Amino acid sequence: MPWSRIISGIVAITLALIATILGGWYFTILFAVIIYLGQREFFNLVKAKGMAPAAKTTLFVSQLLLIICTLDGNLADAIMPVCGTLICFYLLFQPKMATIADISASVLGLFYTGYLPSYWVRMRGIDGANLSNLPLGGYLPQLDPNISQSFEVSALPRGLTATLLTFLCIWAADIGAYIVGKFFGKTPLSDISPKKTVEGALFGVIGSVLVAICGAYLLKWPHPIIVGAAVGLTIGIASILGDLTESMLKRDAGVKDSGQLIPGHGGILDRTDSYIFTAPLVYYFVTLLLPLL
Repeated sequence: MPWSRIISGIVAITLALIATILGGWYFTILFAVIIYLGQREFFNLVKAKGMAPAAKTTLFVSQLLLIICTLDGNLADAIMPVCGTLICFYLLFQPKMATIADISASVLGLFYTGYLPSYWVRMRGIDGANLSNLPLGGYLPQLDPNISQSFEVSALPRGLTATLLTFLCIWAADIGAYIVGKFFGKTPLSDISPKKTVEGALFGVIGSVLVAICGAYLLKWPHPIIVGAAVGLTIGIASILGDLTESMLKRDAGVKDSGQLIPGHGGILDRTDSYIFTAPLVYYFVTLLLPLL
């Protein structure tokens, strides 16, 4: 593996972990940059197909959506149709008549690279306002030296632990799929991405399940084996679907990578495709299903 790929990967993981632990606006700023760069790559793929989307308008409303998610996550779903309306309004009243493809690509850009990733901000923000101890809504774990007891992971904010666990499951799925697929994979998974194999995908999902079960025990979730396995399976499958979806977009646009921003890795979408579909699923599990259990 090239050193440029290793170094850039370490830097990206370090930044992600620091921003995730701090939360608040620190986490939002990181995702604002990721979403902005990812949307630009998406619209470059769209333009390569001859479409003329409302790129600037979509970029603006997606950043607005992130701000709303940070201030009040409950308003995000209400803002989404407003953002879509603004995009259509722009396309309808621009000098050049827009096509169905232009409108569809713009709305897909908002949903795929704006709305779905915004769930990461919503998930990290769970309990964030109540436990903030830094400026800009940030949080830093603190140990009280006067209390002689071991530190418990379950005592951390739910948003922080859910986000970190989701990251770990995705990483386990990616690493497991890469290693097994490279050395033992023989059965192609899909024509969309010929290098991916059934063996790699299966081992990646198993890796995600094992990590999620360990996380369920640490977080003291009810029925940790069953609940952890369900969460790990969901994340593993969603990670694969996100990867294949981005591969389909690149194949249709006729490019190998979505960009060349990250040395040895390609573009932002090439590195974050596994994260797009996972956040909404885990967010609703933590906020809706887990309380019922």
